Amino acid sequence: MTGTPLIINALGQLDNPNAPQSMEAAGDLNPTSEQYTVDTRTLADARASGLTAVNITLGYVMGDLPPYEHTLHEIDIWDGIIDRHPDDLLKVTGVADIRTAARDGRVGVIYGFQNAVAVGDDVARVATFAERGVRVVQLTYNQANHLGGGSMAPSGTGLTAFGREVVDALNDHHLMVDLSHSGERTCLDAATHSRVPVSINHTGCRALTDLPRNKTDEELRLVASRGGFVGIYFMPFLSPTGHARAAGVVEHIAHAVDVCGEDHVGIGTDGPVTAIDDLDAYRARLAEHVAQRQEAGVSAAGERADTYPFVVDLRGVDQFRELIRLLEQRGYSSGRIEKIMGRNFVDYAERVWTAQPRDAHRDVSRTSVTRLSGH
Repeated sequence: MTGTPLIINALGQLDNPNAPQSMEAAGDLNPTSEQYTVDTRTLADARASGLTAVNITLGYVMGDLPPYEHTLHEIDIWDGIIDRHPDDLLKVTGVADIRTAARDGRVGVIYGFQNAVAVGDDVARVATFAERGVRVVQLTYNQANHLGGGSMAPSGTGLTAFGREVVDALNDHHLMVDLSHSGERTCLDAATHSRVPVSINHTGCRALTDLPRNKTDEELRLVASRGGFVGIYFMPFLSPTGHARAAGVVEHIAHAVDVCGEDHVGIGTDGPVTAIDDLDAYRARLAEHVAQRQEAGVSAAGERADTYPFVVDLRGVDQFRELIRLLEQRGYSSGRIEKIMGRNFVDYAERVWTAQPRDAHRDVSRTSVTRLSGH
């Protein structure tokens, strides 16, 4: 295809993993936003890759930090990062900001949670998060919380009564309900309960690799049938061996397209653009990190010290262009590739961030006609 399409990473990072503090953080159980490095290389690589916008994880995910206070602090941290780099970054609170980022050659930053524990027992906090610019809220991480079950929770752990209240509040405030790490029952419950289409921003297909972090066809089909979005990650869970390759990413995308339709599938890499330069040195930190996650009970089946949390031949500044090349090689049209690389996420965002909850399901088989020019 000619030119670079919109590239929206439905879950990723802005970080230079080779910087000293980021290398140190790689061995920590629960690194905070202050430990990531958004430096000249981070920004140059992100822009060189063609990335238009990325949903980054901030706030409480796990551990002993005070969930609500820590989450507000992390929002402050990212507000500061973006304020310091106005020529490179743009905070995304609506689809218009994605258009602006594409036009200006900046990278849009979408604030997202990977755990909704910070809501506590006060559903009114959803309004606070919305006002602060959060646009994506994943209900659970791998464990169960007071909203529902994570992917490693006992089978059949469903959305709780309070979880339904939180979903309602997310609908009311036009925030994405992300079910990436949820267990199957909670995913099905939330997708059915939500008055607004929901998403699975970073996952794989369990029909291809039977691991809990991957989604069943039933989950994928339900989310898509209600106007939602599914992002395929670049993670070890794509392969039974744990050593995922670019060809496997393509196979999971193709399966998701077969199940969901081409209007509902995209990418959520779960990683940064900047590649790790010294993989040998990284392995030692990775082993320590995986051991800590397993000891804390927060890891997912398929995480091992010998598996990278990325696809080794689909990383660095060329990762998106390489994926486009592989999709072209598979015979996908330029229109389908444009949808997968970014347009489907934008159309989904249009349905969630701007639609009134009572109207969100109208004509969900038709994606928005909004088309954006890439940079």
